[in-house]
Amino acid sequence: MNDVNDTNTLCVPALRKTGRKKETVAMLLAGGQGSRLGALTEKMAKPAVPFGGKYRIIDFALSNCTNSNIDTLGVLTQYQPLELNSYIGNGHPWDLDRINGGVYVLPPYMSAKAGEWYRGTANAIYQNISFIEQFNPEYVVILSGDHIYKMDYSLMIDFHKEKGADATIAVQQVPIEEASRFGIMVTDENQRITAFEEKPPVPTSNKASMGVYVFTWPILRNYLIQDENDPGSSNDFGKNIIPAMLACGNPMYAYTFNDYWKDVGTIESLWEANMDLLSSESTLNLYDANWHIYSRNPGMPPHYASRDANISESMVTEGCEVSGTVTNSILFAGIRVDRNSTIKNSVIMPNTIIGSGSFINYAIVAEDVTIGCDVKFKGSSSSLITVIGPGAVIPDGSVIEDGARISADDAIRLFGEVR
Repeated sequence: MNDVNDTNTLCVPALRKTGRKKETVAMLLAGGQGSRLGALTEKMAKPAVPFGGKYRIIDFALSNCTNSNIDTLGVLTQYQPLELNSYIGNGHPWDLDRINGGVYVLPPYMSAKAGEWYRGTANAIYQNISFIEQFNPEYVVILSGDHIYKMDYSLMIDFHKEKGADATIAVQQVPIEEASRFGIMVTDENQRITAFEEKPPVPTSNKASMGVYVFTWPILRNYLIQDENDPGSSNDFGKNIIPAMLACGNPMYAYTFNDYWKDVGTIESLWEANMDLLSSESTLNLYDANWHIYSRNPGMPPHYASRDANISESMVTEGCEVSGTVTNSILFAGIRVDRNSTIKNSVIMPNTIIGSGSFINYAIVAEDVTIGCDVKFKGSSSSLITVIGPGAVIPDGSVIEDGARISADDAIRLFGEVR
């Protein structure tokens, strides 16, 4: 195998430096389809899905960058990018509208000869080598756009420097029975990674990769080029880049992160993360003045609770009009809950209407949904979360089964056009 630390072994021309040197550039992978979120992601990328009353999932990674003093960030989009691109805009809500640096939305690369979708996480970064090279960084931080957590990346970068690492991977210890869902690492007493396996059927460790990486850029650049030239590669960090670096003996370390972190790639985990905000025992604090989570949130009037309203253990965002009962639930902006309706253990996303006499339990209801009067969600268990997709109309008197997944088109097929 070629010495990947020798840039002369790879036939890649040197790119012109712009003089806009940044010590660190972050690359945020936000192009995933999110198929496990079903109706919620039929028309939007997973990182654009609303979360926590006034946020979207991507707000956490963007805010982490701002709070970690990383001001140069590429957001790699692909699947249904329109809403996500519009949401990010020029990056102003996250203080990322910079003349030197800032946030850049990076769709799949198109050249004069051809263009192609991102084939994997490593290929997505490979296609944007020219973007990274503009800033001549020493380090590149690779992030995922579908995790809920608050993390100071600067501490992880300091750890990377202190260890003299070529790669540092953020890890959390997970229950051993759940470890097979993650990339799992074995480390020595100095936290150096000695073994790595992507989603092993029989895990030998419970140190799970969070999908947060710090790489020394010249080293990663060479591995990306080498991986791209391998026709048998999946072009993936977990399956290809990390095992290749480990096989070559590059110094790789695990950085332990002990605070709140959740991958919200499934309906169940998205619901759980929203419910965690309502728990007095949760370590996910959105009211921490020292680590603000920024968002692009349209201004609305204050929320209103009528004399008939009964709200407990819930988050209710501006612009809501509540005349019913809301318990252990999260209401995004602009929601109307009519009299004699009950919402329990649910997440109701922006601009949704809940008609009088309706009952909703253990559900995620997406944006711009209309729930008619006297609609009943059976809602008997947190293991069967019901999902109503964006723009769906559920007519008066409907009964929704446990665990149903109903998009706007499904609603038309099931109930017909509602006028």
